[in-house]
Amino acid sequence: MAAGPRPDRIVPMIDLLAANLLRALLGFLAGAALGFAARRGRFCTLGAIEDAVYARDTRRLRAWALAIGVATAGVIALSAGTDLDLSRTIYVGPRLDWAGALVGGLLFGVGMALVGTCGFGMLLRLGGGDLKALLGFLVLGLSALMAMRGLTGLARIALLDPLAVDLSPLPSQTLPVLLGLAPGAATALALAVAGGFASLALAHEATRTSRKLLATGLAIGLLVTAGFAVTGVLGVDPFDDRRVESFTFVAPLGETLLWAALATGIAIDFPVGATLGVLAGAVLAARTAGEFFWEAPDDAREVKRHVLGAFLMGTGGVAALGCTIGQGVSGVATLSIGSFLALAAIFAGARLGLWILVER
Repeated sequence: MAAGPRPDRIVPMIDLLAANLLRALLGFLAGAALGFAARRGRFCTLGAIEDAVYARDTRRLRAWALAIGVATAGVIALSAGTDLDLSRTIYVGPRLDWAGALVGGLLFGVGMALVGTCGFGMLLRLGGGDLKALLGFLVLGLSALMAMRGLTGLARIALLDPLAVDLSPLPSQTLPVLLGLAPGAATALALAVAGGFASLALAHEATRTSRKLLATGLAIGLLVTAGFAVTGVLGVDPFDDRRVESFTFVAPLGETLLWAALATGIAIDFPVGATLGVLAGAVLAARTAGEFFWEAPDDAREVKRHVLGAFLMGTGGVAALGCTIGQGVSGVATLSIGSFLALAAIFAGARLGLWILVER
């Protein structure tokens, strides 16, 4: 005779629903702040790479590094002062999917160059009335769903997943664990990494004297920290095994489309709330600055480039487990080796894509 449900696992449905709604609501609010700050601060990873490569201007790239440093410091503080459990993130498990990080990151980077921005940037542009960004949003979201649960997902599982390395019995793939550091030394290393990234901005006079760049980098780092606080501290339910996460903009775009189509059968949670919040914040920033204008693609060639680039970002981003924000800021803040690999591959892919478009 089958055993019944354990009494200590029974919880009123409204409690689980409330936890989901709390995470979605707080995700929306934090996302709105993120979208507003990023659009006002002209935060764009590809734009920062272009500035550094073609104009020898590294200020925006350094502000982006500041965001990583602040987020890393924020994760350290949360881990020390709360019950945040980073082992429940997708970043730090002992299974190192190096092939997915490298191949997926390269695909994402090339796609980012073709489109002219990443998934996060699409939301910022859409908030200003850019219909090309709407097209990219739809294609990226659909291709992400395909890579998670559809045809391209079968290829990912067959070709990339078998190459993953199981680092067990190590508890995680974070840099301190791989180096075998004691807790005190691990914290010191994390602080050194955070300080190193922050110093890239603060030690550079042109960046240090730009209030807009510093404020934008600081805001994005703090809001990524807030994302971890929402899902790993404030919105935790002991009977709900929802993963701990912060901002990322590949799979959540697909989840947002799926929720929009099947809202009566799918509970809203942090990723959808955060995605909608970023869009709302970008709209507010554009409207209040007088920058909201409807903009359509110039020609079929531009449409083709956006469709192909968004498809590569959706497919590659799922394989890499994130994007320039999801792996580049949220993931790196956990000191995950996989996140560092994915970030390097994204940058390499973006550089390759720019070479194809501009220099070839």
